[in-house]
Amino acid sequence: MLQAHAAILEQAMRNTNGIFLGPIGSLEFEGRFSWKNRILAFLYEKLIIKVGPLGPFTINIEKKEDAGRTPGNADPLFVWLYADDEILVAKARSGGVAFWCRCARVPQ
Repeated sequence: MLQAHAAILEQAMRNTNGIFLGPIGSLEFEGRFSWKNRILAFLYEKLIIKVGPLGPFTINIEKKEDAGRTPGNADPLFVWLYADDEILVAKARSGGVAFWCRCARVPQ
């Protein structure tokens, strides 16, 4: 079963995005973000890979020039278009549109 996950830890200004393939493994990106008005900009620092029973393996993917820098409008970002208790819609810098929905089947 393929499952995607996004978590935003607002107080710590950290976010995680991942794709989980059940017992096959997972791929996660972890980093920091900034949030101003409707814009969520982010920079990823780590790639975390798990393959079957192996791992997780953490790879540092942060660029030296980005170390400690607050993400801004020149970085990857989403502009929130719509949000309610069940769905969130945003447009990416690339022009793509992303949809997130609350799933009752996923333990919180």
